[in-house]
Amino acid sequence: MKRKLLFAERMLHGNGDLPFNAVIPIKLKGVFKAEDLHHALKKLQDKHPLLNAFVKDDEKSMPWFVVSEKIELPIPLRIVTRTSDDDWKTESMKEWATVFDTRSGPLMRLVWIKGEEFSEFIMVIHHCLCDGGSAMAILAELLLLLDDGSVDIGKEDPILRIEDIIPASILNSKKKIVKAKLIGGVANLFLQLFPVSKKKLIERKRDYMIHWKLEKELSDRLIRKCKSEGVTVNTALCVAVLNAFKEVRKEDFHNKISLPVDIRRFAPKIKRDNIFAFGLMLVVSADKDLVFFADAKRMQEDIDKKTAKLDPYETIMMMEESHSSLNNFTNFLKYGKSSNDCMFSNLGRVDIPHQYKHFAVETIFSPSVIGPLGNTTTLVTSTYLGQMDFTFIASEGFIPYAEAQTIKEKMMEILNKL
Repeated sequence: MKRKLLFAERMLHGNGDLPFNAVIPIKLKGVFKAEDLHHALKKLQDKHPLLNAFVKDDEKSMPWFVVSEKIELPIPLRIVTRTSDDDWKTESMKEWATVFDTRSGPLMRLVWIKGEEFSEFIMVIHHCLCDGGSAMAILAELLLLLDDGSVDIGKEDPILRIEDIIPASILNSKKKIVKAKLIGGVANLFLQLFPVSKKKLIERKRDYMIHWKLEKELSDRLIRKCKSEGVTVNTALCVAVLNAFKEVRKEDFHNKISLPVDIRRFAPKIKRDNIFAFGLMLVVSADKDLVFFADAKRMQEDIDKKTAKLDPYETIMMMEESHSSLNNFTNFLKYGKSSNDCMFSNLGRVDIPHQYKHFAVETIFSPSVIGPLGNTTTLVTSTYLGQMDFTFIASEGFIPYAEAQTIKEKMMEILNKL
């Protein structure tokens, strides 16, 4: 089995020599055996063919995901002795910097921070393989299998070609094809005519993580307040993030954050358990002249309008016409001046049980991801057991650690006043 990497997957993969890893940590209470973990990982690979994949270039230097029936690629398990509650942070940051050998595979590994009563598990997947949605689906299956190795998690019907994503009526539409070629061609021409100077690369320096949780009472209060004001929690958090950045960054504030949008909301052929890495994106800004919830309502209208205009099929078709400009586009992201303050990703409520037969899930930490394509500043949030969890990832070359700490404190100050 093999599948050619789409434009976005090629961008995330690069040459395969730099790390771009999604890191998903959880904390469990219970006693576990290494053989049970290996069995669970094998069952995951039995369901998801691409968890057995490596990347291979064809004669035209185009990369493909390849799954060989002759080569077994067991998912690696690294075991670390647990010494403190913060070991998972140290190991997560270590995993950011650990390169996958994508040419050999597999593109997933697991870290077990082993304790007597509590253990943390860190699931690490190359970002070219999956997005946050599919990573959380894999995590849910891993927990089911860890609890009962005989459970049937089914078989994935994998995405093998673009026809498995885009309906034939759209993919074969002459109007859509012409539009995709036109937009893709204009983008290619722009990137060729206005190349980015490679002399402006910002030195990332030290990467870091700041993690915190909202008290459940504050989480509940924020949810109720947003409901009464007619805005989503996600929108309110966007306003809080932008206001915090504005107060701290001052003249370095851009007033823009990018929001990933789950493509599965718009492309029903992509199932929840499909391994897939393509995402859609919105950009939003705050209005300094409006009070908090007046601005949140304005932003909600903006988000709703932009979301309604999202067309994943046209976006994918246009990007697939842009393969020849991949290197120029990657250089644009790497060397171009950042105009965003951060990326803000809200995974929402994590639908994973707390109590299993043989263990309990103490918490699910919000995932983190850091890559080589420009500004690394990212804030990820998720909600588990009614409590919001935040992971702030950045690099000293973009935002000094002390400023990031102050941004976190300002954001909490804003939320506590609502």
